[in-house]
Amino acid sequence: MRTPVTIIGAGLGGLMLARVLHVHGVPATVYEAEASPTARAQGGMLDIHDHNGQPALRAAGLIEEFRGLILEGRQATRALAPDGTVLLDEPDDGTGGRPEVQRGALRRLLIDSLPAGTVRWGCKAAGIRALGDGRHEVTFADGSTVVTDLLVGADGAWSRVRPLLSDAVPEYVGTSFVETYLFDCETRHPASAKAVGEGALFALVPGKGIQAHRESGGTLHTYVALARSQEWLAAIDFTDSAAAAARVAQEFENWAPELTALITDGETPPVLRPLNALPIGHRWDRVPGVTLVGDAAHLMIPSGEGANLAMYDGAELGKAIAAHPDDVEAALTAYEQALFPRSAEEAAAAAQLHELMLGENAPHGLIAMLTGHE
Repeated sequence: MRTPVTIIGAGLGGLMLARVLHVHGVPATVYEAEASPTARAQGGMLDIHDHNGQPALRAAGLIEEFRGLILEGRQATRALAPDGTVLLDEPDDGTGGRPEVQRGALRRLLIDSLPAGTVRWGCKAAGIRALGDGRHEVTFADGSTVVTDLLVGADGAWSRVRPLLSDAVPEYVGTSFVETYLFDCETRHPASAKAVGEGALFALVPGKGIQAHRESGGTLHTYVALARSQEWLAAIDFTDSAAAAARVAQEFENWAPELTALITDGETPPVLRPLNALPIGHRWDRVPGVTLVGDAAHLMIPSGEGANLAMYDGAELGKAIAAHPDDVEAALTAYEQALFPRSAEEAAAAAQLHELMLGENAPHGLIAMLTGHE
């Protein structure tokens, strides 16, 4: 089978690309390894920024539908000291440029905006080979193949498409998150609910911290940050949920109980999420017929920009393809010339934010940045 634009990966970047192409009348097919849109949890809250995520949604013709997904009040920010002392308490005044939505709801909006059959579920890319003249053949795990004139890797950190362009591989940045959830927080976890407030909570010291966010339906979603080696983390048995939570909580001994309860009272098994990143400034030479969007192109330390950048990449690539309907290489060149400096700048900013959050001056540097007193 031959398709004009083949997108590997149905994350936000790949779906945004398919949607913007659809708006411009360009057919595309998205191949996704997961069996269905609900095959796994889709992560937590996203703040969609007015300089990248929102313009992408406008290009997709979905800005009004997006506004219907916004959870009001979630831009509030609190910072607490380990003993629970409030260091920063900024309410959501409704004027910010980064409204909060659930990732799963945003992904569903994009899926539903595409013609039926655009996304092919249960199609795991197993191998890709160049055929010459910018054409590529993708082989899937079930043995089926597609040949395409334009291949886009929107397949995340461990992209199967990236090796066509670059030898770079993500490397561990020295910090991991441990993810937990508390549900029905006002009734079952009132002290932790009060500590988190209506939006985001940071309780940080050099090398570790507890970050949480109030999501829809009274859910508290926590990321515990630990600047520890992979060997240190490997010694924790995450198949024993209670023991793993207790071991992680040991790192926060003598912290306020309403903070450590975000770990020890977790109602889902704690999940270890090592942070990996591509080199800052990752780029590649132009290879005919193939490019990357999102984490496949510029995996970086979490900073609140990943989802926004993925959608912006997808929208910008879609617009470039529509603007050069008879010249794929011109479209890809224009897209990548803007992509590389944009992603390098954001990756550097993400590394700087990481240092503010967990470096020697934590949390004071972060609070200074948030309050404009740098």
